[in-house]
Amino acid sequence: MTPHVRERREDAWVLAVDQGTGGPKVGLVSLTGSIAWTEHLPVPTAHITDGGATQDAGLWWDLITSSARRALSSGVVDPDRVVAVSCTGQWASTVPVGADGVPVGPCQLWSDTRGGHHSREVIGGPVAGYAPVAAVRWIRHSGGAPSTSGADPIGHILHLERDEPEVARAARWYLEPVDYLSMRFTGVAAATPASMAGAWLTDNRRPDVLAYDPALVRASGVPLVKLPPLRATAGVVGTVLPAVAADLGLPDGVMVVAGTPDLHSACVGSGAVLELQPHVAISTTSWVSCPFPKKKTDAIRQMATVPGILPGLRLVANNQESGGRALEWFRDAVAVDPTTGRAPTYDELTALAATAPAGSGRVLFTPWLAGERSPVDDRAARAGFHNLSLRTTRADLARAVLEGVALNSRWLAEGVEHFVGRPLGTFRAIGGGATSPLWCSIYASVLGRTVEQVADPLLANLRGAALIAGMTLGAVTPDEVRGLVPVAATHHPDPADRAVYDQLSAEFPKLYSAQRRTFARLNR
Repeated sequence: MTPHVRERREDAWVLAVDQGTGGPKVGLVSLTGSIAWTEHLPVPTAHITDGGATQDAGLWWDLITSSARRALSSGVVDPDRVVAVSCTGQWASTVPVGADGVPVGPCQLWSDTRGGHHSREVIGGPVAGYAPVAAVRWIRHSGGAPSTSGADPIGHILHLERDEPEVARAARWYLEPVDYLSMRFTGVAAATPASMAGAWLTDNRRPDVLAYDPALVRASGVPLVKLPPLRATAGVVGTVLPAVAADLGLPDGVMVVAGTPDLHSACVGSGAVLELQPHVAISTTSWVSCPFPKKKTDAIRQMATVPGILPGLRLVANNQESGGRALEWFRDAVAVDPTTGRAPTYDELTALAATAPAGSGRVLFTPWLAGERSPVDDRAARAGFHNLSLRTTRADLARAVLEGVALNSRWLAEGVEHFVGRPLGTFRAIGGGATSPLWCSIYASVLGRTVEQVADPLLANLRGAALIAGMTLGAVTPDEVRGLVPVAATHHPDPADRAVYDQLSAEFPKLYSAQRRTFARLNR
């Protein structure tokens, strides 16, 4: 990036793409994070018997390019001022493509478990489902291990290679979604230690070594020749293909920044990029993360560090299966008006919840609607309302859902603090749930920490993708990022509410422990 362009960085733009599970978001965002134009395009998921979950990656590309054409012809930004393309999105999903980058089969999503029996042959055993010697080797090298459920790239690739031979024969590369999009833009097959973190096939003791770990690749059984070559995280893959640029209305020479998982763009889009600066995502799922300088794994709590964006820093990775999804479930399954059949809006639900007292009359909601990963790995766990009485109201139930998701995050945050060895400071909140001031306020009191509600929290990943491009091109420094992310509101813990939430938090993990065997018996 030349000094002249850095001086005009507020008027240098990024075509940013966030390929989420619900469908892509496309935006025009400046190198400094100002959002000029966005569009969200829903995509259906095909749920197949035996645990399959797929999407049409060709449809993704069609939707993204049509949206990009609308953005660039809208007049809100001069197309000649677009200097980069940057993609982020879901990870641990797998797109099989031919040599030209065009899909030869559907994308297997991160939740697709059809390869589980193959994964168990690789690493399955008697200790929590794992073979101890194999698991130790994986964790020592990469920081994690393949899921015995098959819900990760190793399970996906083994399923394709062994169960779908026609797709396997046609596949030249197995790509993460962000790397697939980068290849469609550039024609270059490439990945990074960050984008391949969910495959656990790189030696994350040395994230600067751009090669797959030969011992892990051999042990996995996946074909090395079909894994994309590795490039540096936050590097440049290439430039937009001339035909693609002409089709979209982009100038020649637009650079394509290496794609990043949503964890990484969320970190940057929240502004929490420096060591131990935490953020919490209240998205469909939820997580608590911060940059951390060491390779580390907590197998009990199911968290590990993965290669990060900035040199010398990794990111704490974990996931809770139900965040904002819990409120969506409550809206559709519980809160529908029985007379009209109308489901309330999220604003109506949070307004109703605001009329209930903190603690919801001591009603506890455990949000394990799809099982749980962190801080306990139990796919059989299930949600529930606890301590209901004849005095419990609809408002109590609505607030209990918000509080239950926050209490689950506190349980996880305590695990993260144990992991990093110190208390976390002010949290930046992103995701759809962070659009609610009430929910952010509840989080502050539940966590006992100040929570900064990021502006446009639903677009944090788009903003993060653009800021990553800004850092990659030298227009933005890491020290500037926090100040470039606007904060809509700051929420401080309410001392009166803290006492109630401390009591409920103490009971929360006990409810899981008391029901764990019941979950196992009922949900085999």
